[in-house]
Amino acid sequence: MIRVLVVEDSPTEREFLLQILGSDPAIAVVGTAGTGEEAIEAVERTRPDIITMDVHMPRMNGFDATRRIMETHPTPIVIVSGAADATDTAKAFRAIESGALAVLRKPSGLGHLDHEQSTSELINTVKMMSEVKVVRRWPRRPVETLPAVTVSTEFPFQSAQKQIRIVAMGASTGGPPVLQTILSGLPRSFPVPVLIVQHIAAGFTQGFVEWLAQSSSLPVHVPAHGQSVLPGQAYVAPDGLHMAVGADGRVQLRPDEPENGLRPSVACLFRSVAKAYGQSAVGVLLTGMGKDGASELKFMKEQGAVTIAQDRDTSVVHGMPGEAIRLGGATYVLPAERISWALARLTTKTVGNDGRGMATRQDGASEIDGPLLGPDLPG
Repeated sequence: MIRVLVVEDSPTEREFLLQILGSDPAIAVVGTAGTGEEAIEAVERTRPDIITMDVHMPRMNGFDATRRIMETHPTPIVIVSGAADATDTAKAFRAIESGALAVLRKPSGLGHLDHEQSTSELINTVKMMSEVKVVRRWPRRPVETLPAVTVSTEFPFQSAQKQIRIVAMGASTGGPPVLQTILSGLPRSFPVPVLIVQHIAAGFTQGFVEWLAQSSSLPVHVPAHGQSVLPGQAYVAPDGLHMAVGADGRVQLRPDEPENGLRPSVACLFRSVAKAYGQSAVGVLLTGMGKDGASELKFMKEQGAVTIAQDRDTSVVHGMPGEAIRLGGATYVLPAERISWALARLTTKTVGNDGRGMATRQDGASEIDGPLLGPDLPG
């Protein structure tokens, strides 16, 4: 039985959520709260398996409540938002920064065309996210008390032997903050386009893009069909359409059948990049539930691309990158915070690095103790 705490300030909306969740025999609502303060107290008292969290509440909002809960009683949290426009949905991603796993729209009311689909999405998301093992978020310290950090410029590989022309990235559960970290860490002069598929609830893509753009070094867009991808720009797949790219560098948006139950799918993007760009591409598979994109990352590697999988320690869910590693599809396994540096290194013409670094080579070696050179990288 999955124990759920429902946090919602509107009594009407709260009762609606109780009815929806109570309709599934595998779910038991063990408590409710109408404010952030009540939510923190209820978590300690009821110890739920998962929390559905409203964003806009009196006194303590859903962002602050999420962070406090993740600091004191780490629990999977799904944001259930009534946000109606991109600005509000972008705000919802502040809760993702605080440790929430996913954002969803509040289900449509009885009689609405989307009622059945939206209620099913809520129930299925609650079930899936309840299985995620979350970790404690430590309280944020004032900026002035943070110790100085020295960033090493040493990394275990050099620029790619073939000129890189495109980067493709895929992510699911836990992906938004990792993508935020990567895009904010790339140089403004990044010389190639970045194409991204992030599994996300319908209606949140534009808000997600606006949230990413606030910290990204690169402009971030939802592309149009037939649009040419440009260096130093990031493109996020739109709601309900697969995103691919042709050899002419133009985006193809397709209403084809879902792959791995998903549309857009990472699989479609990676496959198209492998075919169109071959060894001139980099593929990056990040944290996520399931296996979308795993075999296609291997296909990219077989076509000569450099492939990167996020490591287990920094993944919220290691399903997608873990499957790629198991299949032998990852040239490198890296922690989230090292991926932007790796991408910058792979797309530069600079050579001559023989430093040590934090990476795992997928050819039988475990830890790196010196230069790491893959089949596509110069010795």
